Amino acid sequence: MMTRSRALLAGLCLAVLATPALAAKPTPPAKPSTPAKPSEQDWRTPAPETVMVIDTNKGRVLVELIPEVAPNHAQRLRDLTRAGFYDGRTFFRVIDRFMAQTGDPQNTGEGGSTKPNLKAEFTFRRAADTGFVPMAAPAGLEVGYLKSLPVVSQAWSWSEMTSDKKVSAWGTYCPGVLGMARDEDNNSANSQFFLMRQPYPSLDKRYTAFGRVISGLDVVRAIKVGEPVPPPQDVMQKARLLSDIPESQRPKVRVIDPKGPWFAAETKRLRALKGADFSVCDIDLPVEVR
Repeated sequence: MMTRSRALLAGLCLAVLATPALAAKPTPPAKPSTPAKPSEQDWRTPAPETVMVIDTNKGRVLVELIPEVAPNHAQRLRDLTRAGFYDGRTFFRVIDRFMAQTGDPQNTGEGGSTKPNLKAEFTFRRAADTGFVPMAAPAGLEVGYLKSLPVVSQAWSWSEMTSDKKVSAWGTYCPGVLGMARDEDNNSANSQFFLMRQPYPSLDKRYTAFGRVISGLDVVRAIKVGEPVPPPQDVMQKARLLSDIPESQRPKVRVIDPKGPWFAAETKRLRALKGADFSVCDIDLPVEVR
């Protein structure tokens, strides 16, 4: 990337009667169902030290970091955010129906911080207590969520044959997913990151995915497009960790917990609605920001 970088056809039987046969009228299609309303038990509160609050000239974006999948990348973004490194950085490379890239002090795609480059964390080892919530099992894999991050995993049955009793898993690039930019070297990520505007699963296991926009995806999609973006470019005016904002000014954030009943019901609804077209990216996690 980055730097240089059925409707289901039901069989209708015709009744065989003594009188002339009458063709049955086709059953009208069912009206699409709507999501249920979440209850109090459906919500979780993200740890404030894992939420980036990015104020841009287009609006505010909240990104939840998921250290469980890429601890070093999550720590790097926390460290640079706390140092004010991202304040004033432009979105210098933005591709419609793809992603918005930022985090370069040169605002060109060629720069980085003074910290050493990061080793790739394209996959992680999923344990029984990782918190992954499966939704479907296509082609011997499992897809689901870990907190707000959509994840693809080896089937859990493989854990019986691994020495650590774990399986490989990775974040998948649905809209809003946070990824780390790099050059041709897998271990060259440093400070630049990108936010997905649309799904792009071909990036899976090629770029470290370790968080997701939980509020403000509309802002990400409103960022000025270009490769490079012509001036004036949209900018991250200020980036902070939620935990570093004074209590009196700190937004109260909660997001749907994939372990709750709402998530299970919504998964069931969407799978019935979409059938074979169902994707892990179809889930739209409600969030409340006060």
